[in-house]
Amino acid sequence: GAFYKRHVDAFRGEANRVLTMVVYLNPDWTADDGGELVLYTSDTDQEGIKVVPAMGTVVVFLSEEFPHEVLPAYRDRFSIAGWYRVNSSTTDRIDPPR
Repeated sequence: GAFYKRHVDAFRGEANRVLTMVVYLNPDWTADDGGELVLYTSDTDQEGIKVVPAMGTVVVFLSEEFPHEVLPAYRDRFSIAGWYRVNSSTTDRIDPPR
C-alpha cells in the first residue's frame, strides 16, 4: 500500500537535481501488484503515462520538468533511484553539505 504523492524532484531554478533515474528490480510483476510510476507531461496533465515497475525497466526524466507519483503497491517493490546533479559549490558553501 505504500505510494508517493504527485511531486517534482527539483524546484525550478534550484538546478541541483537535473535528471532523475529509476531502475526497477521486480521479477514477475503483474498489473494486480500496482506500484506504477505515473509521469505527467505538465502541471495540468491529469492522465499521465504509467510505467510498470517490471524487472530491468529504466526510467530517466528531467527532474524539474516532470511531475510524477507512485501508485500504491500491493507487494514489495524494489528499485534503485538516483539523480544526476549540478555541483553548486561556492567558496563559502559546499554542495552537497558534509
